[in-house]
Amino acid sequence: MQYRRAYQPGGRYFFTVVTHRRQKLLTPPENIIKLRQAFRHVMNTHPFTIDAIVILADHLHCLWQLPGNDADFSTRWMLIKRHFSIQFHTPTQARREKAIWQLRFWEHLIRDEEDWQKHMDYIHYNPVKHGYVKQPAEWAYSSFQRAVKQGLYHENWGMGEEPKRVRGMELE
Repeated sequence: MQYRRAYQPGGRYFFTVVTHRRQKLLTPPENIIKLRQAFRHVMNTHPFTIDAIVILADHLHCLWQLPGNDADFSTRWMLIKRHFSIQFHTPTQARREKAIWQLRFWEHLIRDEEDWQKHMDYIHYNPVKHGYVKQPAEWAYSSFQRAVKQGLYHENWGMGEEPKRVRGMELE
């Protein structure tokens, strides 16, 4: 079966990117710095905006908006992964890649505002779902606090029970 990606200029996308064999290497503070540097580096040459992001120990989720004339998220992910990976002194594998990331990633083209909000909620609730914290506001490695400042959420959102919009979603 041939997998075909949905490329849409100016599209909004949800992504899941996972480390190789689910290594828990993303959340040490020095690696968060490296990952942020990788994103900034790529955004300088291949612009896009990040609507939401969460970084967990072995994977990350994010929502991007691409420029109106550009649909090439694959190159952006290749460059982010590469820029992050070159900062590690690990041997390369048969395909001359370091064993830092899974080879592929999951993407979903956002269809409308409701779909966007559902994926925003999924991103921000993810640390609670995985048992890292009791509410999204407690997780340092996400855009939740920025979303609160933008008025998209209240500070205690996601505390107590799983939000309705994310029930049954499994995007790992």
